[in-house]
Amino acid sequence: MAQPFTLPDFYVPYPARLNPHVEEARQHTKSWARSIGMVEGSGIWEEKDLDSHDYALLCAYTHPDCSAEALSLVTDWYVWVFFFDDHFLELFKRTPDREGGKQYLDRLSAFMPMERGARTPEPTNPVEAGLADLWARTVPSMSDAWRARFAEATENLLNESLWELANINEGRIANPVEYIEMRRKVGGAPWSAGLVEYAAGAEVPDSVADERALRVLRDAFSDGVHLRNDLFSYQREVEDEGENSNGVLVLETFLNCSTQEAAEAVNDLLTSRLQQFENTALTELGPLCAAKGLDPTETAAVLAYVKGLQDWQSGGHEWHMRSSRYMNDGGAGEAAVGFGMSAASIRFTPRSELARLRSHTHVPYRHVGPSLLPEFDLPFGTTLSPHLDGARVRLVDWARRMGILEAQPGVPGSHIWDEERLVAIDLPLCAAGLHPDATADELDLSSGWLAWGTYGDDWFPVVHGRARDLAGARLANERLSLFMPLDGSAVPEPVNALERGLADLWQRTAAPTDDRARRALRTAIESMTASWLWELANQAQNRIPDPVDYIEMRRLTFGSDLTMSLCRLGHGKKVPEEIYRSGPLRSLENAASDYAALLNDLFSYQKEIEYEGEVHNGVLVVQNFFGVDYPTAVAIVHDLMNSRLRQFLHVAEQELPVLYDDFGLDAEARGILAGYVEELEHWIAGILIWHRDCRRYREEDLRRGSGTPWHHSGPTGLGVSAARVTALFAQPSATSV
Repeated sequence: MAQPFTLPDFYVPYPARLNPHVEEARQHTKSWARSIGMVEGSGIWEEKDLDSHDYALLCAYTHPDCSAEALSLVTDWYVWVFFFDDHFLELFKRTPDREGGKQYLDRLSAFMPMERGARTPEPTNPVEAGLADLWARTVPSMSDAWRARFAEATENLLNESLWELANINEGRIANPVEYIEMRRKVGGAPWSAGLVEYAAGAEVPDSVADERALRVLRDAFSDGVHLRNDLFSYQREVEDEGENSNGVLVLETFLNCSTQEAAEAVNDLLTSRLQQFENTALTELGPLCAAKGLDPTETAAVLAYVKGLQDWQSGGHEWHMRSSRYMNDGGAGEAAVGFGMSAASIRFTPRSELARLRSHTHVPYRHVGPSLLPEFDLPFGTTLSPHLDGARVRLVDWARRMGILEAQPGVPGSHIWDEERLVAIDLPLCAAGLHPDATADELDLSSGWLAWGTYGDDWFPVVHGRARDLAGARLANERLSLFMPLDGSAVPEPVNALERGLADLWQRTAAPTDDRARRALRTAIESMTASWLWELANQAQNRIPDPVDYIEMRRLTFGSDLTMSLCRLGHGKKVPEEIYRSGPLRSLENAASDYAALLNDLFSYQKEIEYEGEVHNGVLVVQNFFGVDYPTAVAIVHDLMNSRLRQFLHVAEQELPVLYDDFGLDAEARGILAGYVEELEHWIAGILIWHRDCRRYREEDLRRGSGTPWHHSGPTGLGVSAARVTALFAQPSATSV
């Protein structure tokens, strides 16, 4: 069968090496699969299928340094997961049978007990039998924290198969952001990362396992594994099996381009994710280990884990090139072995190095002119609170009392807001659209949070960013947590308006809530303020972010989690916490957040690119990644916004009712969540109203100085004055801001 596209030139920055115990693993895993019932009589595989797929070769390439015993066990895990994929396909995807698939998946968690020595049910099929055996052989040597992480990754891998099944039933192709997020769960690479810890004998300390650096390494690794697999498996999945969960198909549909062009775009994204992995490992990992006080043994374990992920990437590529399971022009023989031969597998391409160069050579303060705005068509709207006018007056008074409208003692350049600027930004207008039914006090509180977050977002780049004061920014951020006590205890004396405003808002918001709500709110605020440090670090590197990292961090820098947490405060305990952590609800919130954040990027493009020298704007990220001009990037961002809006509506109309049934929610809980969907609709519509009517983003506002923070008028230091001279010639009528 002719291949639907030519495989692109892959970026493979690490050597692929082969574990010498590969033949022992082949013999062991064939005997194991037969004993579990996966081969003869399973109706899924014959012995020739297992031989041709050669999972022992996959594991020998992806775990080149582990012992023979560890390699055999890891190989058994991969045989099990690929058998599950084919078993679920035959039983439920080809049918299709969601209810049967759900019952099948619901049983599997019982075969991964958290309590050591706990009994498991009697297996009824090879998938259950294999999982019970593998769990019992693996977990005794690992910590309870690892067991919990690995069980969660395994359950995600299994349960999100229902998402694929639902999309097949509807004939629906996901949008790019949705696809990346869901592929991480159903694709299994986070699960593979857990096995890297086991095989490398390098368990990640629990104190850092969920920190941003480790999350990004795990996610970038996962995306790289999945996107590579999508390129090799397109022919089998899309043309043979009728799958629609494939990255090439997703971009082919979204970009309305040829299959070959989509394959090149997927490969570019794969390269970007690998380079994100490298950047995170080199710039974030060391400071994290130091900040968390890891000892040498723990730090060595983290580094060994990172090396294990690198080995997996390169080894996985070699296996895909050789396995008969995939489109690779028939595959290749086993790699040459011997001293120095592994280096032959390293591949750098002109395209990959050009992408790396482009992301670090952005010229700031370019003249771009007024922001280009497409038509925004929302199928829902909002009204404005009748308390808006009073809230406007009271917010100015509050900001004055907090010290936001004046310079901060001992902090040069800190007079970034005055009353005129605050009135022009008109944050109560945003709050009035977000919460049209709020009381006057509730609207004041919402306006205060919006003002505080916007002030902080302006404060950090001006006070810490221009001086590249990353250490000072980190210390300032750490102090903010002191003003959010969970137990209502006393707080330190604030040293600036940012701390004073947070202390006031926290006391007014957190005091009436329960412990769960306070913890969720504090986490949302800490995530937002930590994201400001991520922006400063990228700015210091003059690095345009990777598209996936940008989208995910933009939700935090935009403050979406904070404002959504404020919406959820009134829900009480009537909705189970598991609902808020579920895939459909997170998908709903992320889709809403992405629409609003990208909307902001469209409106703020001139402000951020021309006046502030920023690299954090979705339009710029798209320009850089695709190598396109400004209008084309605007069109792509707008298309992505609309696809996220369609996903929001799809989840609300199709996925949430199924979720309610799966959890057996009563009428009251369903009513609360239906109200939450309406709150998110108000949230999106209110943000659009605010962007259209505030005086922060229009060119006349920027020229007058009301849109961009004071003293944020360009770079300073040796050799950078030419940047401002160029900007002045590019915009002769502009005044200094």
